Amino acid sequence: MSTLERPPVPRPSDPIPVESRPRLDALWWRGETRGRPWSLLVARRSLVLALGCVLALAFLGTVALGAGEYAVAPDQVLAALVGRASDPLAGYFVVELRAPRAVAAVVVGTALGVSGALFQGVTRNPLGSPDIIGFTTGAATGALVQIIVFGVSGSAVGIGALAGGAATAAIVRLLVGRDGLGGPQLVLVGLGVGATLAALNTLLVVRASLESAQIAATWLAGSLTTMLWPKVLVAGVCVLALLGCLAPVARGLQQLVVGEEAARATGVDVTRVRSVAVVVGVALVSVAVALTGPIAFVALAAPQIARRLAGRSSPGLVCSALVGAVIVLGADLLAQHAVAGREYAVGVVTGALGGVYLIALLTLERKKR
Repeated sequence: MSTLERPPVPRPSDPIPVESRPRLDALWWRGETRGRPWSLLVARRSLVLALGCVLALAFLGTVALGAGEYAVAPDQVLAALVGRASDPLAGYFVVELRAPRAVAAVVVGTALGVSGALFQGVTRNPLGSPDIIGFTTGAATGALVQIIVFGVSGSAVGIGALAGGAATAAIVRLLVGRDGLGGPQLVLVGLGVGATLAALNTLLVVRASLESAQIAATWLAGSLTTMLWPKVLVAGVCVLALLGCLAPVARGLQQLVVGEEAARATGVDVTRVRSVAVVVGVALVSVAVALTGPIAFVALAAPQIARRLAGRSSPGLVCSALVGAVIVLGADLLAQHAVAGREYAVGVVTGALGGVYLIALLTLERKKR
């Protein structure tokens, strides 16, 4: 009688079998921590894209900190950041005025990029963006109620945006049910809720006093003009904490890319992964809206741009975050310096660029047919 022998468990020091090696376009690391084996697979194009985005952020950040009515040379920008600027005014302009704005752009772009990637991954739909589904509009509704109905400003507006985003998520969750988070039903219900909230926002602005309507219209444009360190740091900590909440479901999110059934077959709790992704996605976009107001198209475009540049079926959270940060920081530079003597809201620039992007995308798709 023959006996079945279990294959030996590979050790980290063992050579990787040829038939098990990943494709040449990917890098693979594996090891062992506290007796538990781990492996990390990174596509080369994704790694190149991430490094390119980091370099682009460094360049755009240096320009953002040095450009303006009081121009600061790049070497003085670096000196000001480490507290060794020879010109006291350079330190003031770089550290106190321009750095909070640049950091806020990176924080907001990261939040919107990751939020868009989460919703597009959960729904497996390229239109699965918080802008389309209505969560951004819901956060704006909460802020408008604070501005117009209660006449408050500052942090109270941010709290209203967070409450509005959470309430919208609760309504959508109630309407789609437990099993509707991962299908087209989420997008369709979100479109309906978003359209209703957009009409409510318009009604609030129309019925508001002239002063409140002007404040609301300015806030709805999405601006990085009045950024201070305390507000930016609070938003940054919130975004980092929310990104940390994604760590336990990171593997499940990757498995969902290949399909719900395949993910279940590998032991993934699909319902739990989707619920965490939706909650974190709504919270990220709410934090971004609370900081700057609604900034259009970034959550929709950043994951798609990352996916196309990386040449993968899913955008990946890291690449989506970096592309989103580059878009917002670059758009804010255009908003400040594209027209001499005039400054526009960053949301106006991203809206215009997003429209051009969608037209180009539709044109390319038509040529492929």
